[in-house]
Amino acid sequence: MRLRAHQVELPEWAEDAPARACVVATARGVLQVHSWDQRTGRLVQATDRPQGTTLATIDPLGRWLWWFDDTDGDEFGRWRRQPFGSPPGHGVQDPVDLPDAYPAGLLLARDGTAVVGRSSEQGTTIHQVVVGATEPGTDELVLLYRHECDAEAAALSHDGNLVAIEHSERGDNRHMALRVVAADTGAVVADLDDGPGRGLTAIDFAPRDGDLRLLLAHERRGRAELAVWDLGTGLVDDVVLRLPGGAPLPGEVTDAWWYPDGATLLVAVDHEARTRLYRHVLAGAVTTPVGPADGTVSEASPRPDGDVWLRWSSAASPRTVVSATTGREILAPQGLRAAPSVPVRDVWADGPGGRVHALLRVPPGDGPFPALVDVHGGPAWHRSDSFSAYLAAWVDHGFAVVSVNYRGSTGYGSAWRDALEGRVGLTELEDIAAVHDTLVADGVVDPARSVLAGASWGGFLTLLGLGTQPGRWAVGLADVPVADYVTAYYEEMPDLQAFDRSIFGGSPEEAPEAYRVASPLTYVDAVRAPVLVMAGENDPRCPLGQVLNYVRALRAREDYPGEVELYTYGAGHGSVVDDEEVAQLRRQLDFVRRHLPDRP
Repeated sequence: MRLRAHQVELPEWAEDAPARACVVATARGVLQVHSWDQRTGRLVQATDRPQGTTLATIDPLGRWLWWFDDTDGDEFGRWRRQPFGSPPGHGVQDPVDLPDAYPAGLLLARDGTAVVGRSSEQGTTIHQVVVGATEPGTDELVLLYRHECDAEAAALSHDGNLVAIEHSERGDNRHMALRVVAADTGAVVADLDDGPGRGLTAIDFAPRDGDLRLLLAHERRGRAELAVWDLGTGLVDDVVLRLPGGAPLPGEVTDAWWYPDGATLLVAVDHEARTRLYRHVLAGAVTTPVGPADGTVSEASPRPDGDVWLRWSSAASPRTVVSATTGREILAPQGLRAAPSVPVRDVWADGPGGRVHALLRVPPGDGPFPALVDVHGGPAWHRSDSFSAYLAAWVDHGFAVVSVNYRGSTGYGSAWRDALEGRVGLTELEDIAAVHDTLVADGVVDPARSVLAGASWGGFLTLLGLGTQPGRWAVGLADVPVADYVTAYYEEMPDLQAFDRSIFGGSPEEAPEAYRVASPLTYVDAVRAPVLVMAGENDPRCPLGQVLNYVRALRAREDYPGEVELYTYGAGHGSVVDDEEVAQLRRQLDFVRRHLPDRP
């Protein structure tokens, strides 16, 4: 089964020892942190935590692996470090003497200094601490930043002297501003703020000591683009990516990296649900493609020798870590590989807010097919032409799978991403309905056998869709959803409370009607379809308590014609354990098999 195929993410190598890398990969059916030495090809498991470990990095000298230690996926904990190449439990240190919190950035300097961002109910703090490059350091903490609003330690200068902080002191954590502070004292060096509705992202400082250029992303022209902020002069110069002939490159920048020369950038650009890489020379503004011309690059980084390592896939082809220069696999999975699946088709539908893009996977045979309408999470995310073992399984079982990039999704401009504000949930569902209607009219989808399914924000939209579009959906599958929005607000982690205030215009006390209209619990009396709800017992994002409120309300209805089934599991916001993922998929397939009407 594809869900049991071994995974390997892009190696994150040490800047001063690029043959050494931190790798998150499958170990005995669970994602764990590993050391990897490119020279020997040796992959050594470093963590062995029951619910897995996925948040990790390596220090610039390649001596330490750092990984975040929480409790069964609750995302609340602290950073640990252990020597490169050591097995689980060997030499593990607790290098930062701070109380447990939610992570808000970790930046490591080659002299052993760490900049640690932490989020809690009291707000965000960012500290500097000397932990030592080889042995524990002084543990003397220097407070660099404190604010009640959401913030993150985002970038550290190559010499360790400057820290770039993304902050939401205006009260909108969907459109952040930037502050650069001195790493030893926290003294403010510079501020940059594009104003309401326009966010800034600090990507990285130039890779040379004393170089004061910070690469950043902005959205001044209605889409994510790049600029270089020179802190020495205060100037912000746009990075304009152009096609041969001079036309602007279509799409939005999703990420970027400096090449080691400090004169060239590697840029990832999203366009119509595909992500492609480009090499951009700053002097002369020359932009050339790098790597695959189809599918999606999910991770990438330029190497010291000028090569680019990347992690690529398409809907039909499983993920691989390859060299852009040779096309050869860099690091193979240490076990079972996933079988390929079907390619996607592009679908465009006319919605109330403009043309809506969707990706369609179709099984062999003639339609109309039973359909799984796949609703992505985020909402500031999008479905791409990339591999999904989960979606491939539904195609194997004869379903057409429709993934909709509704208003709220990234990759289609800032206005599209922000269009959900004001009518949260209902806006996205209008676009999903428009795509569904188009595919029904085209004879691809059977309207009587359509399943609405999603996780996280997708789970929220699933429950909301069952209540506001009850005649459209035959079955609902809601994984780790927001179900009772008011209760969810008070139970969720602080940065998500800040997110909710941004999209609703305040807290439930300040905007009660907006929360009421968006909450699936408001429409529970209208639900007719059977629904399977799955929830993590330690989920800090969509907590279990508010899910239980919804399930109890639906079960209390004497006139409810369907069945509500609740499945909980001992993890957080999803699972990275193969056995658990397989169990959840089997439960979903069985639930749909039992409740989806037979084809006439």
